[in-house]
Amino acid sequence: MDEELYSFPLFKKAEEIYVLIQKVSLLIEENVDKEVFENNILLDYKNQLNESALIIPGKIVGVYKENTLYDIKMQNAAIIRKEAQMILAATSGLKMCDFKELDYLKLIRNEVEEFRILFAEWVKTFDE
Repeated sequence: MDEELYSFPLFKKAEEIYVLIQKVSLLIEENVDKEVFENNILLDYKNQLNESALIIPGKIVGVYKENTLYDIKMQNAAIIRKEAQMILAATSGLKMCDFKELDYLKLIRNEVEEFRILFAEWVKTFDE
């Protein structure tokens, strides 16, 4: 990938969210008794977080180039927005399931909020 993409603030923030989610995923795995139903729900939330954290940077890469069609940019932007909302929903679900590392969940939510601001600015740059 090109150097410009790695320095793009939105992409960097997506990568930061991904790294943070990977750390939370490890904490979930370490503390799950797979025989207990509530812990299976924790694993579902972990999987949702991982999936969303992977989709977001991929969709940014897919439309990063300026010559990308407006319709494709908007389609990917809608998917990115949905996946960011899924991350927030999964962190709420983890909290409801008594996930003990609440500081990590707060960090993820704060990072997603910073991402949201960068995302809104990025979408404003789309030309028809």
